[in-house]
Amino acid sequence: MARVAYTSKDIDLIARMMRAEAVGEGRLGMLMVGNVIVNRAKADCLDFEEVRSIRDVIFQVQGGNYSFEAVQKGSLFYSPARETERRLARQVVKYWRQHPSRYALWYFNPYAPCPPTWYSQPLTGQYKQHCYYEPAANTCESAYRF
Repeated sequence: MARVAYTSKDIDLIARMMRAEAVGEGRLGMLMVGNVIVNRAKADCLDFEEVRSIRDVIFQVQGGNYSFEAVQKGSLFYSPARETERRLARQVVKYWRQHPSRYALWYFNPYAPCPPTWYSQPLTGQYKQHCYYEPAANTCESAYRF
C-alpha cells in the first residue's frame, strides 16, 4: 500500500521537484527531497493542515510565495520528468524513507553550516548541501504516525 494517494501526474510532479531541488545531490538526495513532499502530504499539523495531496504540497503558497523555490524560479522544475526521476518518485510514494529526511517536513540549503533549529524546528541531519528539520516534540504527532 502506498504511503500517500497518487496519480501518474503526481509522480511527474514529484520527479520534477526532486530533480529541480537536488539533482546535484544524486539519487539519495533526490529521494530525501521526495520524502519531505510525501511527509507534508501526510502530516496534518502546522503549515500543512490544509495540504492533502502531492499537488497541494508542491504548489502550496506561504507568505505570498511558493513553498518550494523551484516552482517560482526553477527552469528544471518546468522541464519534463525523466524516467530516472519517475522511478525514484514511485519509490518515495510507495515505501522509501531514510534518516535524516525520515520524518522531516522541511529542508533547505543554507550555503553554510546547518543551524541547530530552523523556525524553532530541530535539525535531524544534513545530506550534502541540504539540512533537514522535523517537527519539534509534541507539535505534530501526525508526522510520526506513518
